[in-house]
Amino acid sequence: MDTSLRAKRRHKVWPESLKREIVVACLVPGASVSVVARQYDVNTNMVFTWRKLYGGVPNTVAPQLLPVVVTPDPPAVATPAPSAGLHSAGLIEIELPGGYRVRIGSNIKAAALRVVLDALERR
Repeated sequence: MDTSLRAKRRHKVWPESLKREIVVACLVPGASVSVVARQYDVNTNMVFTWRKLYGGVPNTVAPQLLPVVVTPDPPAVATPAPSAGLHSAGLIEIELPGGYRVRIGSNIKAAALRVVLDALERR
């Protein structure tokens, strides 16, 4: 193969001061390495290499281990057995936030239940 047909690839030599200038330009808040590289007509990968070389990788907080304390869940509160006067088959029990518990027998009217629930909700 004729060597005269081969184009010799020459790498551009960048002065160190210009490399450092490019790295500093990349560290400006909001700067994009690819945009800065285009402005200086440099390959983006080269800029990343220079950032590593000249310490231009932005300061990031290294991940740290934090102490963790695992505690067991509090024991569940046992639901008391229904009163002797109410038959469990016709009983509905509703537990509400705030520690309220409503037991509803089968003979309650919907309007009355709504009044009770609305009153508890306003608390």
